[in-house]
Amino acid sequence: MKYDVIIIGAGPGGIFSAYELIRRNEKLKIAVFESGYPLEKRRCPIDGKKVKSCIKCPVCAIMSGFGGAGAFSDGKYNITNDFGGTLYEHIGREEALGLMRYVDEINRTHGGGDTKMYSTAGTQFKKVCLQNKLKLLDASVRHLGTDINYIVLEKLYEELKDKIEFHFQSSVEEIRAADQGYRVISGGQGYECGKCIISVGRSGSKWMETVCKSLGIETKSNRVDIGVRVELPAVVFSHLTDELYESKIVYRTEKFEDNVRTFCMNPYGIVVNENTNGIITVNGHSYEGEDKRTENTNFALLVAKHFSEPFKDSNGYGESIARLSNMLGGGVIVQRFGDLVRGRRTNEKRLEESTVVPTLAATPGDLSLVLPKRILDGIIEMVYALDKIAPGTANDDTLLYGVEVKFYNMEVEIDENLESRYQGLYIIGDGSGVTHSLSHASASGVYVARRITG
Repeated sequence: MKYDVIIIGAGPGGIFSAYELIRRNEKLKIAVFESGYPLEKRRCPIDGKKVKSCIKCPVCAIMSGFGGAGAFSDGKYNITNDFGGTLYEHIGREEALGLMRYVDEINRTHGGGDTKMYSTAGTQFKKVCLQNKLKLLDASVRHLGTDINYIVLEKLYEELKDKIEFHFQSSVEEIRAADQGYRVISGGQGYECGKCIISVGRSGSKWMETVCKSLGIETKSNRVDIGVRVELPAVVFSHLTDELYESKIVYRTEKFEDNVRTFCMNPYGIVVNENTNGIITVNGHSYEGEDKRTENTNFALLVAKHFSEPFKDSNGYGESIARLSNMLGGGVIVQRFGDLVRGRRTNEKRLEESTVVPTLAATPGDLSLVLPKRILDGIIEMVYALDKIAPGTANDDTLLYGVEVKFYNMEVEIDENLESRYQGLYIIGDGSGVTHSLSHASASGVYVARRITG
């Protein structure tokens, strides 16, 4: 059970580490350990008929498995240093962008070649946003769509499966420093390696904390993003999404001077449940294929909260808010914007009369009983700000699903090689707290593979 490299986690960071390692040296003996299922076995039991809401599977098929939490996302690869993480702080801006372009090329040659690249370069909307106290962030974005993203992952797995040893449904219990390398314990069995790459994603945040504690690796408190997912008629945002697809827009609130931002925009998409550590939150998907499109667009509105001493558990704060939503709604709560600003609960009758047909079966309720006032005030301000550049955003029937929480790992102490204080132990992707996106996580995997292979 001796390997040259063991990779923990088969999300984008782990996949692109494996891809680049084998591309540069086919003789390497590599094993990948993943707590979830192979791609073809990743199935959420929610079918909208027999199973209408999350049943809290022991391992969430949406969040874990080959492809990671991004496997069933809408496959947006943003090429930018303006958002998606701080990888550039470790490896440099040009290096980071170059690696993201390299990842894009791999995706294109593995089934994504016919997808479109969008860009904010030269768009008129920058000026329109600034005129309305909004800021449009710079980016190029490749939209694969949930359907094409799945095909790309299938082709990558086909290329890797005979060259790399994959261990699915194989959670790692412990990592120990050993003579000339590391010992990885999974299912009570020990596996040794010279180099170890940890790429466990956001869903592995609690596990990552325990590993850092046991190995004495320094961490620092990171942020948590809390907010809602907005769903409205696609025509309201079509002038933005048709040109830009993904528009990252930031607004600074007048009341508290907090930053509220749009995130994960899904034109003609659907709203979905997520299970993170047993807590039900909300997210969104969209498809490239015309036949799978809906009449709605959805996107998140998130407020980032950074905590100072003495409080350090930012993820715990986010979890407590999500649990409150689960307590009141049995899962995700949905509320009409008009009901929220009037201070009344959305009920089944008001939801049925809404002109916006929800794409997720959620419990009608009152988000003001869940979200802290400061966060809720910021979200309401942002809706009215967006209404100025996309009239109709603040309509009464616009739907708000809550809560959406983006958990970030404690930022792990790593150097310019993305290496921990232990030589040969690399920590990459969203599990490191350094990356927060598919493109940055994938780029970090390529970067580490090149460090290992020289």
